[in-house]
Amino acid sequence: MADAKSAIRWVRQEAERLGVDPNRLVAGGGSAGGHIAGCTGVIAGFEESSEDLTISSKPNAMSLFNTALVLAQVDGEDPLPADTMPTLPERMGVDPKAISPYHHVEADVPPTIIFHGKGDTTVPYKTAEQFAAAMKKAGNRCELVGYEDQPHGFFNYGRSENKYFEATLVSLDNFLVSLGYLEGEATVGKPPR
Repeated sequence: MADAKSAIRWVRQEAERLGVDPNRLVAGGGSAGGHIAGCTGVIAGFEESSEDLTISSKPNAMSLFNTALVLAQVDGEDPLPADTMPTLPERMGVDPKAISPYHHVEADVPPTIIFHGKGDTTVPYKTAEQFAAAMKKAGNRCELVGYEDQPHGFFNYGRSENKYFEATLVSLDNFLVSLGYLEGEATVGKPPR
């Protein structure tokens, strides 16, 4: 997570040289990469102390694909499959709740879009619903786009003749247009689900 935050800070610091708008940085990723991206927008701390901490490591928006956003119990229920939960503390190196985005949602989390397969058995769709509900309750913009019967990683290039790869990119484009990060007309119609 510190590396991801450092990357955002570096891009923001070098924005002029890179030719990017430092106020339109989107953190995104799928699965574990999405988890790290989600952490950058929600969880405080885990910063590299040697860096200029006056430069924000928080993205301006997030785009998350089949992302683990709930890593600790919610209302006494485990969020992930039973064989996964006992391994989390060792795999994460910290108490999973410390890096569970759901458990850190508050006001002013960047606008977020989540793409999640409803048939995902690795990261259950319910966890994406829980995160989206927590975001909305805190007054944040969060769009959850669910895809019927789709498994973990359904959006990857080369799967299903790229149907969902293209559909998620169209939806992401529309989301970025709605934020004013991209110019042009949003695509008309709904992408296949």
